[in-house]
Amino acid sequence: MSRHAPRSRRLSSRGGFVRRLLREREGSAAIEFGMVALPFCLMMFAILELALVFVTDSVLANATLETGRLVRTGQAEAQAMTAEQFKTSLCSRMSIFAPDCASRATVDVREIPQFATTPPNPVSGGTFDDGVLTYSNGQPGSLMVVRVWYRHPLVTTFLAQGLSRLDDGTALLTSTTAFRNEPA
Repeated sequence: MSRHAPRSRRLSSRGGFVRRLLREREGSAAIEFGMVALPFCLMMFAILELALVFVTDSVLANATLETGRLVRTGQAEAQAMTAEQFKTSLCSRMSIFAPDCASRATVDVREIPQFATTPPNPVSGGTFDDGVLTYSNGQPGSLMVVRVWYRHPLVTTFLAQGLSRLDDGTALLTSTTAFRNEPA
């Protein structure tokens, strides 16, 4: 009989261990945090990345308006500004995004016959065709449209799926301004 007693105690202690394990709540917070931490961190990173996209878009819009003013006031025509010089001027106004601007920005400055005119869209089928873009400073009194596209790389995968219009997963930010050139 004494030989069987330790075995029954072992069985009861095993059952007690399982019962105690199910009753314990001390480690549940760590397990719950482990389950919630990854999605939480991903969402926080996506929010920060989306904020960076909005800041970049705001800086791009401001730079487009300021650089477009060179065309509107006739300064671009007086300097015989080229598309590359216009882009350099735009990039100088992109503040903290200026170092990458030359490789990421594409400009289209054209004269239009009327404000209702829709210029060609260079984005088609997930690709960007810059062959349809032009550069013209226009004449005094000309109706002008200035369009700038900026490729902003995205790190967060599901954000790239929602924001990207290009097959390479970058967000294509667009800024447009239209105006009539000032008279001479």
